Amino acid sequence: MRAMSLAAAFRRISGLTGISRILGFLRDVAFAAFLGAGPAADAFLVALKLPNMFRRLTAEGALANAFVPTFADLRSSDSHASAMRLAGEVQTTLMFALLALVVMAEWHMPAIIGVLAPGFVDTPDRMEAAVDLARVTFPYLPMISLVAFWAALANAHDRFSAAALMPVIFNIFLIAGALALPFWGGADARAMPLAVALLLAGSIQLVVMAVVLARAGIMPRWHMPRMVPAARRMWRRFVTASAGAIAMQVNLIVDLVLASLLGVGAISWLYYADRIVQLPLGVIGIALGTVLLPRLSAQFRENDMQPARQTLSDAIWFAAFLALPACIALMMIGPQIIAGLFRYGAFSMSDALASGMALSIYAIGLPGHLLVKILQPAFYAAHRPGLVLAVSVVMVAVNIILSVTLMPVYGHLGLALATSVSGLFAAVTLFLLAVRSGYIGMLPVSGLVRIIAACIAMAISLAAIDSLLPPIASWLEMGALVGGGSAVFLVAALMLRAIPPQLVRG
Repeated sequence: MRAMSLAAAFRRISGLTGISRILGFLRDVAFAAFLGAGPAADAFLVALKLPNMFRRLTAEGALANAFVPTFADLRSSDSHASAMRLAGEVQTTLMFALLALVVMAEWHMPAIIGVLAPGFVDTPDRMEAAVDLARVTFPYLPMISLVAFWAALANAHDRFSAAALMPVIFNIFLIAGALALPFWGGADARAMPLAVALLLAGSIQLVVMAVVLARAGIMPRWHMPRMVPAARRMWRRFVTASAGAIAMQVNLIVDLVLASLLGVGAISWLYYADRIVQLPLGVIGIALGTVLLPRLSAQFRENDMQPARQTLSDAIWFAAFLALPACIALMMIGPQIIAGLFRYGAFSMSDALASGMALSIYAIGLPGHLLVKILQPAFYAAHRPGLVLAVSVVMVAVNIILSVTLMPVYGHLGLALATSVSGLFAAVTLFLLAVRSGYIGMLPVSGLVRIIAACIAMAISLAAIDSLLPPIASWLEMGALVGGGSAVFLVAALMLRAIPPQLVRG
């Protein structure tokens, strides 16, 4: 498959993802202004994390990684009707299991929150608010899981735009919920409008995705599972992939548990820092990963590795050009970015400094997390999820050991550093395995060297701008640094011919 096809697909999904991330910034600015980094913010962020963790174990992550290659194989070897029958069986199984999970979770919510955030026990207000909010937010799980499964089905038919639109809807509703916070009279659960907005977002996402699939003629019917050979293969792959996804969620749970022990504010500081680092990770890593899975599945099925090697090589060059300057900038000016974006209302300057330092440390691991997003689809497309699982388990062990070791010394910054180091470890391990398996051929070394040279020019300019700026408003300082650094990088990249040619042609 031509590299231009990858560039076109990447542009299609990354554009909507970029819009979603901008709306996400506006959402988080509203969170910071109205909730700050206090007890209400901590409680809502724990309640929001609960359905998100389970979602990644079901449709968005493990199930999609198992389903898309199996669907592509069955459609190629049998018929489109057989593949759609499989989709209907998976859909039915998914909803029965998730609805049962919601009922059990609602009944045992206090115990669940006690496990996820043990530090809340010492602050009863946070504990009570988190339980109330989680009971409202958890029914979002079956909604977004079905939406994510439908999105995977759309991606398998090369319809990427619909899936990329879903986070846009999510952020629009959360912004509306945040704007309603000042008018909410419930002192015991100040973030309740956000929880209600989450359910409304899930309902609209379901409707929009259903309309998209129906118009495309790929809406699966509800079929009771028959466990035909293709279904059994898919569920076996799902078990392995979900084990890997569970390992990744353990990382998040460890960070949440430990951050809850650090006192009020730590969960929120890490959240806002993570939201910023998620911009390049989402626009670049998730967009490429979404495009790569169905593309590599088709290429691996042809038993001709050269197109697959070229696809991965192009993806790595794309990611390096867009992510390396972001990584260096976030490391250098993390506090200025957090202050410029979020230092309003209840979010104080001390909150901005604490969160900004965490952002700088998270940025260290950004290249690693991006490379993992690019390489994992190759192993799923090759039906080797066991390797991803093994790397994930070791990554979790590294993260836990480092978190427990570093947190007593560096507080919330130790948790951020552990996340970065474990991500870099996973990336290096997967890269070496991919090279040994023959998935990666010649890398564009000269292009990568030119990108690094352009990044060095940008870093020098950032240091100069920061030293010469007079005392000004936080948002003006952020704008000067980001604008000046970006301009220098682009000029240097053009002069050094560091821009990937596929993006230039695009």
